[in-house]
Amino acid sequence: MRYETVDLKTQYSFVEGGTLKVICTESPFGGGRKWVRPMVIVVPGGAYWGVARRESEPVAAEFLAKGYHVAILNYLCREQGVKYPEQLFELGAAVDYVIQNAKQLAVNPKEIFIVGFSAGGHLVADFSNEYPTLAKRSKADLSLTVKAVGLSYPVIDDHAESFDNLLFGYDKEEKDKLRAFLKQSSRVTKNTPPTFIWTTAADQIVPAQNTLRYALALADHGVPYECHIYPWGGHGMSNGSLEINENAQAATVLSAWTRDMARFFRSFCKEPF
Repeated sequence: MRYETVDLKTQYSFVEGGTLKVICTESPFGGGRKWVRPMVIVVPGGAYWGVARRESEPVAAEFLAKGYHVAILNYLCREQGVKYPEQLFELGAAVDYVIQNAKQLAVNPKEIFIVGFSAGGHLVADFSNEYPTLAKRSKADLSLTVKAVGLSYPVIDDHAESFDNLLFGYDKEEKDKLRAFLKQSSRVTKNTPPTFIWTTAADQIVPAQNTLRYALALADHGVPYECHIYPWGGHGMSNGSLEINENAQAATVLSAWTRDMARFFRSFCKEPF
């Protein structure tokens, strides 16, 4: 494995911080040769208060095992005193960094994928729907094209804690406008990337209606998508394994999501791997 931790603030003047932990596999053929692979950027949740470790390395390991290079975005949150759109800018910087440094990282720059969890899923959905204007908003020359995204039990329209943390510091009028603007089910366009989206029917924190509304919006705009509502498991199930959740009933079905999402992403790759 090759590891690199990128301080985004030293690379991009329009962000306040954030780091990108890049993990690349070496060639299985030895000799130190670089192994050109697709890249999955992992965006953990945490209600925009912090970044959840349970949705970081455990998820990265799943995609590394399936033939992808991986990068984990540790973005700033309310805990560090930042608000929207800082998190969106940091994700944009992360995508641009991977594309601009694709040769060095042995990444195919045309095969970049993002997977987000809970509030991180909201952030990825926001990127999916805002990326056409993000370079202009950040006043930077950015490459932001991704092949597809994955949303895991995502906040789409409804989660008071996440929106309160994302929009703290705004006055009531501004907050109300942004809260309406950031409901992602009304933001989908034909330019939204292909999307794999999943949740559990038993999620009582971010109800499955969030996922269903977004899937319907994708369908309405002709965006390729795949949607799974698994019957068991609460919120924050991460990779679905027993090691993370200690929920044997949920693990019998949830362990399938990483396989299914990896297959969905692979269908958009030029060459099978």
